[in-house]
Amino acid sequence: MVAIVIGVVLCLVGVVWIGQGIGLIHGSFMTGEAVWAVIGAVALLFGASLLVGARRDRRDRGGGDG
Repeated sequence: MVAIVIGVVLCLVGVVWIGQGIGLIHGSFMTGEAVWAVIGAVALLFGASLLVGARRDRRDRGGGDG
């Protein structure tokens, strides 16, 4: 359950950072700085991998939907 929460938070933060890095979301020192788009992409990938791993773990233990 903890991995799912952390994965969702990382995905959401990653999307925001990507948006700020490429200039879609304004109002921050990160706006328009490409490095934040890269960091956001990394956070999004880590979050997605946590979610996939948590789903596999639940399925392997018999607690998932199949």
